[in-house]
Amino acid sequence: MTIPPVLDWDASRPPPRLALRPAGRRIAGGGSSGAVTSPFDFSAAMRTLCEDVVRQSALFGHVDLSRVLFTITRSRNGYRHGLQARVTPLRFRGGQMITVYRGVPYQVQRLTLHGRDMLYLVTFCLPRFLNRDFEDKLVTVFHELYHIGPAFDGDLRRHEGRYSTHTASQKRLDAHMAKLAGEYLNDGADADRHAFLRLSFAELCRRHGGVVGLHVPRPKLVRITPPPRPAPPTGPLPPDMPG
Repeated sequence: MTIPPVLDWDASRPPPRLALRPAGRRIAGGGSSGAVTSPFDFSAAMRTLCEDVVRQSALFGHVDLSRVLFTITRSRNGYRHGLQARVTPLRFRGGQMITVYRGVPYQVQRLTLHGRDMLYLVTFCLPRFLNRDFEDKLVTVFHELYHIGPAFDGDLRRHEGRYSTHTASQKRLDAHMAKLAGEYLNDGADADRHAFLRLSFAELCRRHGGVVGLHVPRPKLVRITPPPRPAPPTGPLPPDMPG
């Protein structure tokens, strides 16, 4: 099967979406997630939250959220521990569009929305992510934004040494992100934008009937095929060409 080099979405052909509902009984809970609607749009809510984080936190001033897609995927089990979220870069090291592997050139499948190239996918595993404590969820958001490269060129933030995309000390990184999240909450954060993080998956479903979000497949590597060589001329040679 041929892999399309570009996945292009617009108003007439929007990105695919995933709808999730609880398998078990619903539970009551407090907190606010805005006006009651059905279903709850997680991707839109996360974008709104990250707009506030980027506005408040100088560390993320380089992030252009118009080139970031916030998506969801279904967690494989109901355990609270496991992958919560991930950032997928849409360019190679240094923002390069093409890389060469074993002598063969590849490009990352491009994702465009309304004609604009996306540079990052930020994906959350639901319902697992929503079933964590509020503080854990907010710190996870800061973690994912931190992985976006400071040049905002489609590459991840890279570090010295063998831990290129992760620091050598996860404990120190966790503490740093927790500190940034605490400063955000104490320095004018818009409570309405992070209120949904105070609700579990079941609580959101109780209020809204379900949770939906963009569900974009992880981009694939597309092998670049060189253009065919022109066919050799046929027939008699022109007079000015040697025979």
